[in-house]
Amino acid sequence: MHRSSLLIAAGLVLSSTLLLRAATSEIIVPGAAAAASVAHGAPRPAAAAPECGGEPCDAILRGLAAFLDRKLAGLEGNGRACADCHMPTDSFQLSPASVEARFQLLQWRRRFDRRADDPLFRPVDADDFRTLGEEAHDFSNLRQNGLVRVTLPLPANVRVIDPATNAPSADTFVDVWRSVPTVNDVALTGPDGTNPWARGPNPSGGYQLDARFGTLQEQALAAFTAHAQVGIAPSERTLDDLASFQRILFTNHRVRALSDALREGTLPLPDVDGPLTALEQAGKAVFVRACAHCHGGAGQSTTQAPVVRYHDITTQCPRPVDTAVPARFAFTPCPPQLARNARTYEITLPGNTIVRRTSSDPGRALLTGFVGGVPAQDDWNKFDTPGLRGLRKTAPYFHNNSAATIEAVVDHYTEFFKRVVAVLGPAARPPVLSTDGVNVDRPPTPEERLPLIAYLKTL
Repeated sequence: MHRSSLLIAAGLVLSSTLLLRAATSEIIVPGAAAAASVAHGAPRPAAAAPECGGEPCDAILRGLAAFLDRKLAGLEGNGRACADCHMPTDSFQLSPASVEARFQLLQWRRRFDRRADDPLFRPVDADDFRTLGEEAHDFSNLRQNGLVRVTLPLPANVRVIDPATNAPSADTFVDVWRSVPTVNDVALTGPDGTNPWARGPNPSGGYQLDARFGTLQEQALAAFTAHAQVGIAPSERTLDDLASFQRILFTNHRVRALSDALREGTLPLPDVDGPLTALEQAGKAVFVRACAHCHGGAGQSTTQAPVVRYHDITTQCPRPVDTAVPARFAFTPCPPQLARNARTYEITLPGNTIVRRTSSDPGRALLTGFVGGVPAQDDWNKFDTPGLRGLRKTAPYFHNNSAATIEAVVDHYTEFFKRVVAVLGPAARPPVLSTDGVNVDRPPTPEERLPLIAYLKTL
């Protein structure tokens, strides 16, 4: 396809997306007229290329086309586009409900055409891929949980236990199952240079759930390689174009205005919240006290010192069970379809001490191998902090989609705070519990549950 034709097609798709507001997200592009003139081959002014929200307009259009293209020329991939997993009709994320709807539609289509296909269902994301390879067909994790396979190399001091022998396997990698996060509002997230962690990669935040990528280009390249299984790497321009497109995706026009103000250095920053009821306003006050110390900053993804950067919020499987009577905390147990993803790991600590730990996803420990240190600085089960804008439209929640509703998220954190108190003792007042180091005043009270939920549903 000629460049001008490609840009015209991309412009038409963009126009359709603007009209439909796919997934109720907003692709709000200032200078749309300039973009359209570029797309239609109008003469370009001698000055710099038109900008749309701080990004080159023609790069946005090329990035949109690449985001939707299942057969990017010359890459020799498996037919997946970015949009197959980051679904525009699902707030640019992937929910179990959307996966199951696509699977059922595919089965219906195959009644009339046995060659019908949906590239979301590729063997690499089948549960039985490691045993059956390209013949794999069990998509239980994808269908039931909305999770995709992420394969990571094991640190030198970490081994996976073979459940058949209860001995360390010879594997040099491990598969974990993770949700597909939305790409809305990524212009406000990623590395921010504040409140750094003790170790890399990306000690001040990054992209993907474990912050292992420092740029959107790195993230896109890894997705092409692992999930689209390309044989040839995309060009740097394609990666840059995809980054430009993603950086103009926003939950709503207020978040977009905040991004513009930050980019342009405009103060004071605009209020991102819309009009709030009295209940929602009360919930916002609870959020500022109980949640914003982790979900802080412009993108609600920056922890505020002295709270440390990365956290284990006890969403992995299995979850702790209190042995005290009566129990001091009680997490909702992982359902069987999630519990099956747990693996046992053998870790060699400094001094050659060997320990075993079980988790469905050790998080950043798989990047660093740093396990067994002071709990606040241990990498085991720790992830980056996600942004919360658009929360009401991106269920289910957490890295493994284990919370079906916002109510379930709040209830999980209630038990999380209780467990911190139980583990550290009644005299401990860490920043995650206390605003002043004296009183345990961050956790929401039972009376504050409904106002907090009401506010979170406005995001």
